[in-house]
Amino acid sequence: MSKSSGLELYNAVALATAGTVIRSYSTSFTLASRLLDRGVRGRIESVYGLVRLADEIVDGTAAAARLEPDQIAKRLDGLEQETETALSSGYSSNLIVHAFALTARDVGIGPELTRPFFGSMRADLTLTEHTQESFTDYVYGSAEVIGLMCLRCFLYKGTVSIELEETLMEGARKLGAAFQKVNFLRDLGQDFESLGRSYFPDLRVENFSNADKDRLLADIEADLRISAAAIPFLPTSSRYAVALAQEIFAELVRRLNATPASELLQTRVRVPNPIKLALAARVMVKTRVPGQLHFNSGGLSR
Repeated sequence: MSKSSGLELYNAVALATAGTVIRSYSTSFTLASRLLDRGVRGRIESVYGLVRLADEIVDGTAAAARLEPDQIAKRLDGLEQETETALSSGYSSNLIVHAFALTARDVGIGPELTRPFFGSMRADLTLTEHTQESFTDYVYGSAEVIGLMCLRCFLYKGTVSIELEETLMEGARKLGAAFQKVNFLRDLGQDFESLGRSYFPDLRVENFSNADKDRLLADIEADLRISAAAIPFLPTSSRYAVALAQEIFAELVRRLNATPASELLQTRVRVPNPIKLALAARVMVKTRVPGQLHFNSGGLSR
């Protein structure tokens, strides 16, 4: 086997491994990713793989494996260093990191996006409550930069005007922020009980009220309105998938609106798989004509 064919096999295995991660951990993003063109899908899967790997170090398997907090921090630092080395060299012995580096070097993702991400992951190891400033920084690093990474995958080898690029970047950041805030809200009780963590500033989980819930949802809905305005201008290779992801989270918002605050602390609101499939069919119709999508609290509409 030649050196080039050996590297090609290694690259393929790395990308396939990243695809396994998204299919194993997220039904929503797996369904949405199926609407991506094949080449775009592989790049998005590699981004998700690294994000998931870091998240598992911080909140998942590392603690379950009984690593001490200082050991968990060292593993996260090691993953960041391995990522930066791979971004520079194009190689990692960690298949997930290698897949990410392949994509990042192709589409132009660099430390300006990975460092804020790892900074937010590191904050989870030390912060249990946030000020407005630290919350803004955390959401940027943990969610908005991921939206920007995905956008670079969507626009790979494409050209758009400066004005449209700014619109798409704002939409990507707002969509990432909305996703993160929705997850914070529906995991509010679990995060507090199992991790002693409260993300939203000036919110006491033990006194969580319907007024608090309504205030948080209004902020999320504002983010989704901005992101929806950008979706029709994405390339067709990614537009349907992003619209579906937004639809699923808009449906989550609707269900959160209908769930009393007291109940929200006791249960995790979900969108059943048959509803997700129905949303996918709806998206395929609504996203065909640019400029036809508008967000309201019930989802995307004409």
